[in-house]
Amino acid sequence: MTAVCAIQHVACETLGLLAEVLAEEDITVNYIRPFRRERIPRGLGKQAGLIVMGGPMGVNEQDRYLFLRQEVRLIEQSVREGKAVLGVCLGSQLLAAALGAKVVKGPQKEIGWFPVTLTRAAAVDRLWTGLGPQFVGYHWHGDVFDLPRGAVALAASDLTACQAFRFGHAAYGMLFHLEVNKPIVSGMIRTFRAELRETGIDGRELLRAAGRHLDPLHQIGRTVFQRWARLAKEVSDREALLP
Repeated sequence: MTAVCAIQHVACETLGLLAEVLAEEDITVNYIRPFRRERIPRGLGKQAGLIVMGGPMGVNEQDRYLFLRQEVRLIEQSVREGKAVLGVCLGSQLLAAALGAKVVKGPQKEIGWFPVTLTRAAAVDRLWTGLGPQFVGYHWHGDVFDLPRGAVALAASDLTACQAFRFGHAAYGMLFHLEVNKPIVSGMIRTFRAELRETGIDGRELLRAAGRHLDPLHQIGRTVFQRWARLAKEVSDREALLP
């Protein structure tokens, strides 16, 4: 059976829809939760993929959150080994950093439901083909990143030039959230309510908007996650043939 490792940085940001799809695809998920003091492994071993989720910490806070440095090393190794890698929000920033790109504070925080526009390259990408040209995604980030050298840009928003990318055959970063459901949105609003106050954003409106946007978002998210799951299975099958 195919297995992947998932790093979850904060209790409210679970895998959501992604967990549902992986279960449907008979993929085992082995969770690592640094907020419970669980240690980041040095390598994935026989696991076919690595999922790195979001969180309130930043790539440039590795001196404060030492596990982030360990995650960057794990991501670097996983990419070198050709594992299926999926970075979501903070996870995409860590992937970009592992590939040598700059991660910096954006001109303003992007929090809420905003359009994501797919690139021409996305039209022929194995995860994104047939899903364009635009959809409304869920955003919650302050940092942004340059497109890593050698990577393919897949999506942008009005505020953020690089919203998604692919590196090589199997490593994907997505700054926006496809996996969220109402419990996740509610949990983020509760957990990060101080940040909402600072930015003048109404959490109640975010939750009301979820009722309008989640169904179409999940149609796209389910397709993307199914395709990523099959990519992980291909990695698993390939590695099973190795001596």
